[in-house]
Formats: sequence, structure tokens, C-alpha cells
Amino acid sequence: MIWGSPGRQHNWLAVGARTFALLSLVMPLILSHNQLLLLALLATAAVWAAVTAGELLGVPATLLLVLDSALIGSVAGLSSHSTTTLIAAMAVPPFTAGLNLGLRGVALSLSAELTAYVGIVLTSLDSQQSTAVFMWTVTGLGLGLIATFLRRTFLQVNDPQRAYRDAQALIRELITLSGKLSSGLDPVALGGQIASSVRDELPVSALTIHIPRGDVLTPLVGDSGMATPELTVSDELAQYSLKTGNVRVAGHSFAFPLNSGGGVAAVVSGVLAPGLDPQAMDLPRRLSALDRTLSPATVRLDTAVLFLAFRDSATVEERRRLAREMHDGVAQEMASLGYYVDTLVDQEPEDSTRARQLKMLRERLTMVVGEVRRSVQTLRTEIGESDSLGTAIGSLARHLSASSGIPIHVTLDEKTTRLRPEVESELLRIAQEAMTNAVRHSGATSIAVQCSVAPPAAEIVISDNGRGLGRGRDDSHGLEIMRERAALVDGELTVSDNSPHGTVVSLCLEGSGVSSQKKSSETDTLSA
Repeated sequence: MIWGSPGRQHNWLAVGARTFALLSLVMPLILSHNQLLLLALLATAAVWAAVTAGELLGVPATLLLVLDSALIGSVAGLSSHSTTTLIAAMAVPPFTAGLNLGLRGVALSLSAELTAYVGIVLTSLDSQQSTAVFMWTVTGLGLGLIATFLRRTFLQVNDPQRAYRDAQALIRELITLSGKLSSGLDPVALGGQIASSVRDELPVSALTIHIPRGDVLTPLVGDSGMATPELTVSDELAQYSLKTGNVRVAGHSFAFPLNSGGGVAAVVSGVLAPGLDPQAMDLPRRLSALDRTLSPATVRLDTAVLFLAFRDSATVEERRRLAREMHDGVAQEMASLGYYVDTLVDQEPEDSTRARQLKMLRERLTMVVGEVRRSVQTLRTEIGESDSLGTAIGSLARHLSASSGIPIHVTLDEKTTRLRPEVESELLRIAQEAMTNAVRHSGATSIAVQCSVAPPAAEIVISDNGRGLGRGRDDSHGLEIMRERAALVDGELTVSDNSPHGTVVSLCLEGSGVSSQKKSSETDTLSA
């Protein structure tokens, strides 16, 4: 063991506890001049010295704690007919056992020392001894629980598996709790329930449920795709409510936060139905009351959003690790083989059969390396906090265009608000799969990508001028996976022939015709 490791920390705390206990028993010996107590102290010191040596030598912890507890209980029992002072030493083994093995060690230690003590003094146990044994056993139990807390909280910080052990416990607890979740963990469904409850309480012409994403709001469900002045005002009020945590009303537009106990979990914004008077309705008071009424639903929504964030973050690092291993391992090895084949080609006459076979092998290696690197790019696909979906699609198009030599023209039409992170991730991967398929299999000389986003609606269209739809390979599951990803975000994926030739892949989320509802747009054309 090295200094600072959990095992070493346990040992030094145990040595300190034993030393302190021995020193505390020296004063009763000095005052009483009891020779039996002196012998008992020497025996206790010898037992603890042997146990400490065993810990340093790596003797199994369970065996050591049982021997430690049994011997200390025996020494206390043998000396108890003359003095009950040494019974205090019985509080130390449970503490050291808790440091090493937690609650299981505390239980084993108390059982071993009580069995040894009672076995020795059973026929001569008096009330004074019983009282002392009970008092110090309870003290030992308390010290053992404290040691267990120290072990879990402070002494395992250097354990490389600590994060996984904590994750195991939390995931098991989540699995157990998931069966008790009456409403599930779908944020869209839970947001829809909140929207229905608000509509039941307030006559509104438009309503949107937003969830925070950093310092901005992302529409979850509602009517944010509509382009009306009043709805634009309500969106601005929603941002104000997120920053301040207060209800905001301006004319018929309103916004109010939903608090889950840990801050603002969501913001509701909307527009009252025409003909209503917000002042006569005392709208701010009613909105504040709605926040309290919707508190249970808010907690459910916040839980669902946190679960999705956990799911996404848990996979990001694994995707990065796989990408690193593929790039630094498989791709580099394949590239090295390619260089070796080049050397063999140079050694053969150009018109020989062997040279032609080697050149064919070199071409295949080049193709495989390209496939691996494209797979690495797929694994590294992420959307940052500052990048929009359209920006990420444009970046992918640039990489594919540069590696393939095929021009990819990207047209973006986006609002400033963002889709939910998990929705953006799925849409990006669908777009990536569609563009990659067009590059690899269509034989196209040009690819066009149109991306329109007005949260919670979106539309992505990828078209090429290649060979068009053909018979699918039995070992190809790309289209099926794209449909599954679209279904995860309640989107609709269609694949059709392009006129006069080629293929069109269209993904529509929350209906089509998104571009006509935008209030700001951006156009970016990319070509190799």
C-alpha cells in the first residue's frame, strides 16, 4: 500500500484509536496500583500490536477483526472479576472494524467480542459488569457507525471505482423507483399535462411550456411556431421570468415560472383569449396560484428533464473513448499496412499480376481507413451549448464534402430559440446518416441540405442527384435506425425518389411548412 491510499488511511486511524485507548487506561492503573490491570493492559497492547502488524502485512481484514474483537473481549472478561476498567477497550474494535469493512465489520466485531466476554464470565456476571458491558457496547456501536460514515464519505475518495460504485447504487435505486412513477419520464407528455391543466384554468389563445437550457429557454410543447406579435411578447416575458423567477404580465401576454424546489424547472408563457380583461381577472394572482397548484406536475417534469440529461451525459464520454480508440488504434494500424503495401508495390514490375493485386489491396485499405474515420466523426458528433442544430449540420457537411470531394450545399433557416438537447442530437444524427449514405452509395455529384427550425417544430431535407432508390442490402440497417431515431422525437421520416433522378430524405418534426413561421433566418452555402 502507498501513503494516502484508503487502506493506509484506515490503518493510521486504527492505530491512533488504539493508542488513545491505551493512554486513557493508564490513569486508572496509576491510581489503583492494580497489577492485574497492568497485565491486562500489556495483553491488550500485545493484541493490538499484532493486529496492526497483520494489517500492514496484508492479512485478510475479516480474520483480523474477528481475532481482535475476540481477544479483547477475552482479556476484558478475564480481568473483570477484579476491575471493570478494561471493558472500555471493547469500544475500540467496532470502530476499527467500521473503518475497514463498514456496517458488516461492526456487526462481526460486536458479535465476536460479546461472545468471548460472556463465554468467560457467564457464571459470575454481576450487575456492575452488566452495566459496564452494556454502556461500552453501545459506545462501540456508536463509534462503529461513525467509522462507517467516515469510510463512506472521506476514506474512499481515492478509490478509482468510487464513481462507478456510487453510480451502481443510484441506478439500482432509480430502477426501483421507476416502477412507482405513475406518469413516466417523457418530458413532452408531462409538459402536455401541464399545458392542459393551464388551459383548464385560463382561457388562452396560445400557450407554450419552456424548459431552461443554460441561460435560455427551449420550447417543450405549445404554440411557439406561430408568428404573432403577442406571442413574441410572451416569449420575451418567459425569458424575464426565467431570470427573475417572477410572474410577468404585459397586455394579454403573460409568463410565469414553475418552481420545483431547486429553482425554476420550467416557464409557462401564453396569450389570453381576445376580449378578456387581465386586470379584471387579477391575472398575476391567478398565475401565482397556478404555480402552486402545478407543483406536483412540475416536480415530475423536472425529474424527467434531469433523467434525460443524465442519460445523454453518461454516453458522451463512452462515445469519445471509442472514437479515440478507433482513430489511434484501428485507423493508424490500417494506415501503416497501407504504407507497407506501397513498399511492396514499388518492388514489383508495374505490369505484373502481383502488382495489380497489391494495388487493389491498397485501394481497399484506403477505403476501409476512410470508413473508420467517418465512423470516428459519427461518434464525435455533438452539439455544444453555443452551437445551433444548423451550425452542427453545416460543420458535418464541410467535413463530408472535404473528405469525399462532393459539393454539399446547406441552407439554414433558424429561430434564435433552441430545440431540446436530446431532440437536437437525434435530428443531427439522422441528418448525418442521410448525408453519409448519399456520399457513400448514391453516386451523386451534388447534395443539397435544407434545415428549418422553429422550436418545437423542425424540418430537414437532404436531396441528391444520384442513382435514386435501389434494392436495400440485407446487411444494411441505416434507414431502419433513422426511422427509429425519428420516432424517438415524434418525427416523421420519408424517403422518396428525386426528380429527375436521385433521392430525397425528409424529416419533419411537429408538422411541415416550418420555414414560413420564422422571424429570423440565416443562409449558408457550403461547397468543396
